[in-house]
Amino acid sequence: MVRKRRDNNLIDAIESIDPLPFSSTVWRITRKERDPTQCSRSGGRWDDGTFDVLYTSAERHGAINEMKFHLLRGQPIIPSLVSYSLYELDVSLDRALKILDINMLEEIGLDTSKYGQLSYENKDKEYPRSQDIAEVAHFLEYDGLVVPSARHQCMNVVIFCDRVPPDTISVKKDHGTILWDKE
Repeated sequence: MVRKRRDNNLIDAIESIDPLPFSSTVWRITRKERDPTQCSRSGGRWDDGTFDVLYTSAERHGAINEMKFHLLRGQPIIPSLVSYSLYELDVSLDRALKILDINMLEEIGLDTSKYGQLSYENKDKEYPRSQDIAEVAHFLEYDGLVVPSARHQCMNVVIFCDRVPPDTISVKKDHGTILWDKE
């Protein structure tokens, strides 16, 4: 993948935000057989596919709402043949880029009028700038992002896996299979 040229104004804007430590319990849902600490390059909202990330939520219902969105894209009901588990993870970051509200996202160039509003098929109209923000934060050696969730009134925590030691992320509790009709 050829990386596009970084936006100097975005670099300046992100450099002006002091990295802060973040240590907390976060929530994550994965397929039943998948390690919940396994990172990936999904090309999601906060990664352009050039580095591994781990998407988590600061709240249980944030993680549930994120997964429901992805499971329901293009179908009326959640697939019943695949099982998902809910996990609490302990996370500790030394240098997080904390973007604590939607206004702060707007200040660094994200069109917040579309934030979380477009269908999954139209993610190319919403994701490029958030991916740019994450890529610049990764380039500037932040450990990850603490950003507003697009699906729930909470924060999401996106960990840049190659920037943290392996013991940074650990499973605190496996809450077992998600029963979607009860959530």
